[in-house]
This record gives sequence, C-alpha cells and structure tokens, in this order.
Amino acid sequence: MARSDTRFREAFNHLLDFCATMPAGAELPAEATLSEAAGVSRTVVRRCLTRMADLGIVAWDGRAKHLLRAPLTADRIALPDTSGGRDQLEKRFLDWVLRFDVPADTPLSVAELARTFDVAPHDLKEFLASLSRFGLVARRPRGGWILRGFTKDFAIELSDFRLILELDAIAKVAEAPVDHPVWQRLAELRAAHLALADRIATDFHEFSKLDEAFHEAINSVVRNRFMAESQKVISLIFHYHYMWDKTHEMDRNLAAINEHLAVIDALEARDAPRACEAARQHLRTSKSTLLSSLRHHALG
Repeated sequence: MARSDTRFREAFNHLLDFCATMPAGAELPAEATLSEAAGVSRTVVRRCLTRMADLGIVAWDGRAKHLLRAPLTADRIALPDTSGGRDQLEKRFLDWVLRFDVPADTPLSVAELARTFDVAPHDLKEFLASLSRFGLVARRPRGGWILRGFTKDFAIELSDFRLILELDAIAKVAEAPVDHPVWQRLAELRAAHLALADRIATDFHEFSKLDEAFHEAINSVVRNRFMAESQKVISLIFHYHYMWDKTHEMDRNLAAINEHLAVIDALEARDAPRACEAARQHLRTSKSTLLSSLRHHALG
C-alpha cells in the first residue's frame, strides 16, 4: 500500500474519531485546525472531507462544514497490517536521536516526524508519551513536544536505573527452575562469548550484538510489561554507545566478554550473591564506558 494512501486512511479514521466527540449539527473547525489535529496536510484533509461528505457524515460547502450524523464503525477505512511497526519506530527514532542528528531542546513537529518515520500521527504521539518518562522528550507547556536530548545526567540516571532492573533480573535467573529456557540460552551465550574471545583481534566489532543478546537473556525471566518497555530503550541506548567511541575498542570488548562470562559462571553455579556482584561490576564498567563515549562524542 502506498505511503500516501496509508496516511490518508489513518487521517480519515482520526477525523472520524474527532467528529465522534461533536454533536450532530455542530460546525467543524477550519481546515488548518483539522490538519493539525490529524497531523497531515490540508490537501489530505480535503480528501477526507470529500469522502465524509460522500458518506453523508458532513455537509461541506466552501468554508462551511457541519456534522450531519455521528460516524459509524462501518465508515472507517481498513488499515494495513502494522505488526512490528512500533519496534521499528523505536529503533529509527532512537537512531535519529542518538546519532545526534538534532540538538537538544529542539521542538518536535508531530506531523513532520510522522512523515519522516512513515507512521500515523496518533501512533507517534503515543510513542513520544512513552519516551517522555525516560526524559528523552518532554511535553511543551503550550502543547507539542521538545527533544531533551542525551546528556551526561541522563546517562548517569539511566545507568543507575539499569542497575536496579538487572540486579532484580539476576536474582530471578538464579532461582529459575532447571527446565527454564534461560539455562539453554546462557549455555549458548557462553559458547558464543568464548568463540568471540578467540577471534577478538579481528571481530571485536561484533560484541555490541552479543552484549544486547546477553542482557536480553538475563531480563527475559522477568514478566513485567513496564520493565520490558524500559529494557527496550535501555538496550538500544547502550548499543549505540559502542558506535561513539572506537578508542581501545578491542580491549574494552574483551574485558566485557570476561565480565559476562563471570556472570554466567555464577548463575550456572546458582550462586546468586556472586552473580549479583559480577553483574554489579559489569554494569559499573558499562556506565563508565557510556560516560566516556559520551564525552568522546562531544569532543569529536
């Protein structure tokens, strides 16, 4: 389905929702207001109004637009399957933010970003709302959003929050039953870490993906929707810091491999205190590396 057609369908359904809040006979606002509400151009709004007039939902004569009846479910237009779209939006938006393509404290246009990332404006608004609790974006006092950016304070607070989440996950892994899939996954990760350590001189750049897989496995034992949502953002941010600072990358990655293996060793021994201490040491190192990478990028 063409991007423009998808945008029209989403805007049409959004305007139906908008009209559903009004009584029959009410006058619709100006096209500029409808355009802002739906996050699309006036041209798309006019297409929507034409269809709404054809369906007998509105009476449209020049600037005069009146609601004739309440929209029905049958009036809505089917949308394409967007499964997986949220994950892609997260990755693309964070890529945009964490590559520093836009400075901190920049106002964000929902309509423009919706077009950039090819998503519905209301989906983007929901996504920005979810990011706001991490401090990457914030609502503006008079409406709209602003990019707060990735700062030193943000990195410190995120690292501290990560420590709380992952120490809880480590404790739960240590208590997992013997038939829990996490044990098979940890065995696979042990082998992958040892293999990468053997070829670290040439393939050290592959560590970021292995790091992501390791932390994903540890956190997989926690069945908590809020933690899962938090870990998505945390994982992506810590993944990106590997791209910022390439100095001593091989040595850092080999050290992190050994720290991961220390956590796996303790977990497989069902030694929760030792596993937590090994995880604490690894996360301290990760925090230090993140801050160093942030300083390096700022100087670069």
